Amino acid sequence: EDPSLERHFKGHRDAVTSVDFSSTKKQLASGSMDSCLMIWSMKPQMRAYRFMGHKDAVLCVQFSPSGHLVASGSRDKTVRLWIPSVKGESTVFKAHTGTVRSVHFSSDGQSLVTASDDKTIKVWTVHRQKFLFSLSQHINWVRCARFSPDGRLIVSSSDDKTVKLWDKTSRECIHSFCEHGGFVNHVDFHPSGNCIAAGSTDSTVKLWDVRMNRLLQHYQGNSVVNSLSFHPSGNYLVTASSDSTLKILDLLEGRLLYTLHGHQGPATCVAFSRDGDLFASGGSDEQVMVWKTNFDADYGEVVKPQKHGSSVDGTHGTGVEMDCGIHHKKTKTQDSSRTQEQQEEETSLANTLEHIIGQLDVLTQTVSILEQRLTLTEDKLKECLENQQKIIQNKTN
Repeated sequence: EDPSLERHFKGHRDAVTSVDFSSTKKQLASGSMDSCLMIWSMKPQMRAYRFMGHKDAVLCVQFSPSGHLVASGSRDKTVRLWIPSVKGESTVFKAHTGTVRSVHFSSDGQSLVTASDDKTIKVWTVHRQKFLFSLSQHINWVRCARFSPDGRLIVSSSDDKTVKLWDKTSRECIHSFCEHGGFVNHVDFHPSGNCIAAGSTDSTVKLWDVRMNRLLQHYQGNSVVNSLSFHPSGNYLVTASSDSTLKILDLLEGRLLYTLHGHQGPATCVAFSRDGDLFASGGSDEQVMVWKTNFDADYGEVVKPQKHGSSVDGTHGTGVEMDCGIHHKKTKTQDSSRTQEQQEEETSLANTLEHIIGQLDVLTQTVSILEQRLTLTEDKLKECLENQQKIIQNKTN
């Protein structure tokens, strides 16, 4: 079955720049040039929240893995962490000396990586928004930065036409991919962590193996690629282009599967939900669209990408090997011998942990907000005391 348009959200007053689903798929966040962050409910008849705070265009948004926080980056050079509830409280920190183009949580939710027009990539702790370190070898604006699924690597893409791979521990650039002919707008890791995909103003999407640092696949489009997202199975990639289309690439076959027309004007951003059933797109037409994935209904049977990962051999349609954890669809889950009970226990344990992490997130935010208020109160108090001193001095004079 072909992908189909499921929902249509209108509310932004300028181009949409970024979209992301919460882990539960109950909420969708979007950022826009109108300086607002919107949180849309996937339940019909539920109202959307508009969060104001940024002083300029919001260029990137992302839910934390637990879904209890949303990070946003803006042209006002700040990053905000929001609690996606009615109050929409947020903490703000001055992250860079230029526009912040990209925010991304590590998969454990503990770290945040940001990328900016100041040519640097910065890594922060989410807990206290404490700055950890900078990566600075790009010689032009950095458009995008992402953690690898295991959190050991960071990949970044820039207007210097390179994609750089960094080791988080040594903080060194391990490799630079220089094959793009244009600015590299977006880059991300394959779910297996073994390869990356990058989209560029040269209308191409390129996939590289990050273990061998070699090009695996190359797709030539006919328009600027603004954004891309891997399906959680790792078998598909969706892209958003300036010719207003969304394209779905079949990575196993190495070919274009679908071209979707929904937006009027450039499609600026696209993201799959965590389970891959849905994907969302945003455009310069101020609209946010949610699509039902539909294709290949048996991807539920795809085995989770293995850690070591070389499970597909041989070549595909484009005559390129894809051995970075991309599986043929026929693989049945290997651990069917495990009992239903064990699986249920594990699921409920995972849910409990998820809940605890979420509660900690909220506590962290609350503490952080209280700290900010305390600082404000202290400043006010200091001001009052200084004024009193002045009054007393004036009287004695």
